[in-house]
Amino acid sequence: MNWRRGLALTVAFLILVVLHYTIRPLLGWRTPIDFLVIGVLLLSVRIRPGGAAFLGFLTGLVSDSLTPATLGAGALAMSVVGFTASWLRAVIFADNVVLHAFFFFVGKWAFDLIYIIVARGAPPMELLVQGAIWSPLSAALTAAAGVFVMLAYRMGLDPQHA
Repeated sequence: MNWRRGLALTVAFLILVVLHYTIRPLLGWRTPIDFLVIGVLLLSVRIRPGGAAFLGFLTGLVSDSLTPATLGAGALAMSVVGFTASWLRAVIFADNVVLHAFFFFVGKWAFDLIYIIVARGAPPMELLVQGAIWSPLSAALTAAAGVFVMLAYRMGLDPQHA
């Protein structure tokens, strides 16, 4: 990866972080779009697994800093998602929009499931509803937003790939 593409990818990641903390709270949905997961997944497929896990850890730690009661759960979940995404990069580099949508869906759902199990002390039925209903809906919205971001990145910031 050359320095221009790296810079463009870093700018895209920073934009996603800003969107996560500005647009997401304004929406107030029960199934929010997770721009941090999109950013970690976009960067993770372009770097090595160790770097992706570290990026996920830092991103999760920043996310966790707003909720001290669950400090570490987001860092663990984001590290696992980043490492796994980087490890699966051979599958993801196919230029197929449906495959990318599935990748974003599974990444967000896996993040939510790990986070729910590690951070929550809720009753089992509430955990089941969250993991089986609300989390897949949030993952679907995140996948749609992720595909949009991926296509916008290709057209705007990475004209070589378009």
